This record gives sequence, structure tokens and C-alpha cells, in this order.
Amino acid sequence: MLDGASHRRTGENFNLITTNNVPHNRTSAQTIKTGEVRSSSDILILGAGLAGLFLALSLRPRPCTIVSLGTLGKASSSAWAQGGIAAALHADDSPETHAQDTISSGGDLVDPAIAKLVTTQGPQRLRDLIKLGVPFDRSADGTLSLSLEAAHSYPRVARVSGDRAGAAIMDALVLATLSADHITVIEGAKSVALLQDPNGHIGGAVLESKDGLVGHAARETILSMGGTGGLYNVTTNPAVSRGDGLAMAYSAGALIADPEFVQFHPTAIDIGVDPAPLATEVLRGEGARLVDRQGHPFMENYHSAKELAPRSVVARAVHTEIVEDRGAFLDCREAVGEEFPDKFPTVFASCRRAGIDPRTVPIPVAPAAHYHMGGIVTDTWGKTSLNGLSACGECASTGIHGANRLASNSLLEAVVFAHRIAQRLLDSELSTPKNSEGLVLSELPESSRASLRQRMSTDCAVVRDAKGLNGLLRFIEQHTNNHGESLTTIAARLIAEAALSRRESRGGHFRSDFPDQISPQRTYIYRDQELDHKPNSAGSLS
Repeated sequence: MLDGASHRRTGENFNLITTNNVPHNRTSAQTIKTGEVRSSSDILILGAGLAGLFLALSLRPRPCTIVSLGTLGKASSSAWAQGGIAAALHADDSPETHAQDTISSGGDLVDPAIAKLVTTQGPQRLRDLIKLGVPFDRSADGTLSLSLEAAHSYPRVARVSGDRAGAAIMDALVLATLSADHITVIEGAKSVALLQDPNGHIGGAVLESKDGLVGHAARETILSMGGTGGLYNVTTNPAVSRGDGLAMAYSAGALIADPEFVQFHPTAIDIGVDPAPLATEVLRGEGARLVDRQGHPFMENYHSAKELAPRSVVARAVHTEIVEDRGAFLDCREAVGEEFPDKFPTVFASCRRAGIDPRTVPIPVAPAAHYHMGGIVTDTWGKTSLNGLSACGECASTGIHGANRLASNSLLEAVVFAHRIAQRLLDSELSTPKNSEGLVLSELPESSRASLRQRMSTDCAVVRDAKGLNGLLRFIEQHTNNHGESLTTIAARLIAEAALSRRESRGGHFRSDFPDQISPQRTYIYRDQELDHKPNSAGSLS
């Protein structure tokens, strides 16, 4: 066990291992060998967001251990999701239409089979969340209240209290986890490396706490560690979401896809807060308009769908208005007005903390790193290219998002693939790797990390070009030479190299020096291999 307190709470079927705060002072690489593996699990889940917790609950009665960087339910991007979860439950809607909307938004890179799978299974997974106690908003007749978001053909986004879906879902899952006797939770530990045997089979992970590095063996390891938003200076994600899971999998030799595709939410509230609070897309679905400093609406100059255009289009429009010094604001006065505190309490509270009353003045907004469409390639059951390793949630690349995620499909994908992984593992005979080792990389100093975040936001954000990307890669190389390779620099380099290699603009990736689309090819990367671009014929592993 990790050096900390391990106990079962009286009267609760709940295993908890608590460690001290995680340090960030590793200055050189270190190898953890078999003899230093001090704990083990049948199934080890790294990451305790929506994907991780839903997976753990779906594994009942098979024992599993879940690792949370902080207090359970508080250290993930899932809890910050405002919009909700998309599912085809409207009377006029269908999974087929939802799949087509997903494909249309994805820049010709969505795997149609995966879109069909996720949208078909989505309604049942939403019902599972209702059974777990998630209090989705209801209409007067008791049916789910569904909202319309950009690029959706029908209202299909289930919300909670307007903009509290993520927090409410996580609250329900945490409560269910606390009463689940098959789940052991390790709080306050950071996953820093995968354990791997000489044949490449993954056999657990190395966890870090204030007490040091400890190997934790497992017969199956699942990465559900979130995205890469924390690599950027302006993000709506927790600052700790720096692509660690992506970098750990890459370092172990897993196949990575499409890291260049980062989605920038167009309406982060621009008040100088890190992370940036979010003005949910549902506001635009309710009729809020994007205006410049003079109060003139500008989205009609960029797309026929105006405020409900695809996120990549809206993000570039907001970026352009800001760069050209006209400013960008979300005007909710007419669409929401006096109902703001009740309909969108989270957004209202964020605005009021900054001295803004959205009932009377427009909200200043700016694009912010929000979601990573790329990630660790999986098959239709969540298996990666490495034996013993699965992935789900934002760190995975299942083929559902393509080059531009359809709004509110992320929570849907997380629960669908978490459930599929659980179904695969429930009756599986898993092997136990022998002689596993894990290489723990150095930690990038905080000052260097802050500089990297600024460079990523300058050179690899909404608009990119070769000059900026080459400069960013030189910057990353310099810090790697000075401080050693780290998970942070690996994740940033994967995004920048793929962005430089893709000489076209598609979805969330826009090159000012290559503004046109060429052909719908996906990017695949192996460790120590050149970037490989292949046509989008079968995006996921067979």
C-alpha cells in the first residue's frame, strides 16, 4: 500500500487510501523495478472523472482500484462540464440523426461505425445515470428537458440546473462509489508511469505521493486521466490536465492518433482567471448573441448558422474579433435577462465574482483550450495497442470526435466506452505480467511549465503557422535538454509536431499558412517512429 491511511469507514462499504499532497520536485528520471511494487489490484483505473467512476461502478462485482489525484470527484474536468450530455431522446430525433450530426461536425475524420455505436448506446447510458441519481432537468410533464446546442439537428442535451450537469453527475457517481464494496479508492496520488514487462505487457502503474514513488501492480490498467487543456495558458480545464495519460501511453509504446486536434471553446469568460470560467454553449442555444465592443453582432459575417455554427468556426471568429481589436462579448440580456441567476447559476456566479452583471451588460469572452479530440487509440471495446492497457474518456481516441467534437458528445463517449470496457473485463481471464518496470521521468519546473503554457497559447492555439510551431518545438527541445524529458514536454511536443505535419486546415486545426483542406487523413504516432498519415477508412483498432 502507499504510505498513508487505509481504512474502511464504519457503516460504509468503501475502501479509501489517503496519501499526502503530491510533490512536483523530481529532477531526474528514475526506474521503479519489480521489487519496489508494494501493492496490487485486479483492475487499476488511473483517473477519477466521469469515465473512471462510471467504469468502476459498471465493474460490479469485480474488484477494482481507482486512483484520484485529489479529493474524489474534485480533481477532474468532468465536474466542470456545464452543457450536459447529448442523447437522441427527443420525439423527432434518432440515433441515426445524432450520428450524422457527429460525422458532419468532425471534418470527415469521424469513424461512422463508432458514431453509430455511441449514439445508439447513448440513451441507455443516460438512463443509467438517472438510475444513479443524476437529477437531470425535467419539463412540466416530467420528461427530460433537452437543450439545443451548436451543430445539433434537434434538442438533445440533458442538463442539470441549466449549467451544473458535470458537477451533478460527479456528485451522484461519487455517492454511488462511496457505497460500492468492490471499489478501492486511492486519493491524493499522481500516476506518473506505466509498469511494463519485457514483452510490452502493461502490468500496473507507478504512483507518486509526498512519501515517494510506489509501484502498483495490476492485471488490467485503464487510463482515464483527462485531456491536455492545462498545457495552455488560457483553458477551461484544471491546470493539472496536462496530457499525462497521453504521454505515459506514448512512452510505453501505445499508438497515438490526431494529437493536433484541440478544441477551443469560443466563450470562456475573459476575466484573467486561471482556469477560465466557461459561458456554456447553451446560452447561445437560448438566443444569446456574440457582439463586438460597439454592440454589433458579428457571427453573421463568418457563418450562416451564426452563433450556432460549429465550435471551431465560432472560436476563430471570436479570436479574429479580439486580434483585430474589436473585442468579443456574449450578450445575454435579451435572451436570458432577469432569469440568469436561476437558469444559469454557475455562469452567473462566475460573472458576479468578476464584478459583471450579465443581466445588464455583455460578458467578455475569449477562446480557451477546452477538449482534446486526439489521444490513445482504442478499439470498439476500449483496448489500446498494448496488452493489459485500456483507455476511455478524453485521453482516448475512439474515432467519435474526428477533427471537431460535436458539443456534449464528450460525456456521452465517456460513459459508453467506460461501460463497454467494464463489460469486456467482467468475465475476462486476465494474466499477471512478471518483471515489470516503470520509468518515471523528470518533472518540469513550475517556471518552465508557465513559459510553455504561454508558448502553446501563442503558437499552437486557435490559429497556427509553421514559424510559430517550429519556434515552439525548439522551445520544447531546449527545456527538455535543460531539465530532462517530462510527461508535460512529451504531450506538448506530440501536439506541436502533429500540427506542424498537417499542412492543411481541418476542424479544430487551422493553419494560416495552409488555410485549405486537402484530404481527410488521420495522424498516427508511435514512439520513435515518424508521423504517419493514413486515409480515414477505419479510424479505430480492429
